[in-house]
Amino acid sequence: MKRLAGLSTLALMISATSGCGWLWGDDGYFRDRGSDYLSARQTAPMQVAVDGGTRPLDPLLPIPRQVADNTHPGKYEVPRPQRLQVAADVSDFSVQSSGDSRWLVAQYAPAQVWIAARQFFTDKGFSIAEERRQTGEFATAWQTASQLDEALVRNLGIQEGETRVRVRVEPGVQRNTSEIFVVSVKRPAGSSTDVAWPETSSNKELDRVLLDELQASLNRSARQGGSVSLLAERDFDAPSRVSLTQDGSGNPLLQLDSDFDRAWSSVGRALQAADVRVDDLDRSLGVYYVNLSERADDPDDKPGFFSRLFGGAPDKEEIEARAERYQVRLTRAGNGVQVTLDKSIDTVAPADVARRVLSLIKDNLG
Repeated sequence: MKRLAGLSTLALMISATSGCGWLWGDDGYFRDRGSDYLSARQTAPMQVAVDGGTRPLDPLLPIPRQVADNTHPGKYEVPRPQRLQVAADVSDFSVQSSGDSRWLVAQYAPAQVWIAARQFFTDKGFSIAEERRQTGEFATAWQTASQLDEALVRNLGIQEGETRVRVRVEPGVQRNTSEIFVVSVKRPAGSSTDVAWPETSSNKELDRVLLDELQASLNRSARQGGSVSLLAERDFDAPSRVSLTQDGSGNPLLQLDSDFDRAWSSVGRALQAADVRVDDLDRSLGVYYVNLSERADDPDDKPGFFSRLFGGAPDKEEIEARAERYQVRLTRAGNGVQVTLDKSIDTVAPADVARRVLSLIKDNLG
């Protein structure tokens, strides 16, 4: 019925406008006057008396040489302007924060960042006491301010005692990125006390300045054309931040070695990038409600006039009839997050569907 009404409306519009040549035609009142200047009459330049004073007149609106003139027959088509090339100014190294935690995000793989971060600390006078490339960590020895770079000591505000720093390079949530964490401990000079590494920073200001100095040094090196070294890539074996595996019952699951906040945000972006429709979400439950039969919502993708007229967009009944609704569920597990696909809260999705959707999420996390 809707299509019949649309066809009837279109036929009425065609019949009503077919006899409107007196309005829109070449001789109509509202005709296109854009090419009228091509038939304009040229006149001779004004003549000035011989004894009259003259001065040269420059045209206020000079006509470019490449535009059409009266020697060009037909209608002149104005060329479309060239598209602007806009590039986002994204730094290769940026400081991120969440609550009391601060870390440095690098747009390089961990193996590439390792040497650059280590080089920064050795250049500033730190002695490397321990390093474990398999876990992406290195720690400096206990040192006093006199053993470190003077400019760095002034920025850090170290006056007395001994300082030790641990640096951890981890794979980022996005593919081919890294996250650098810095934590420091202090003790009185000459002490032999073995101070344990804290879970969170106990010297927030010192760690903040160290991270800022590291970021500035890495950005400065990148601007000068230096590239992050690949020498450590052969020996660096940091674990992957994202892995597709299965639980004890054989159901596919995605393991994210990340905290819940970052995992939730990353999975949401991955679903959008994978063109998966998210009908609803509940962050407190850790669930994205998805419809696999529809594409992701695009606010710019609106039906045109004829699509609305002839009912081109599916109605709610059609969408509901073909819907394939599932739940992408995020669950905290130890120090990471597990992502699964369920049909409902007590029913898992078919293994092939779950593996396909989780693979889409994994591929679009980068």
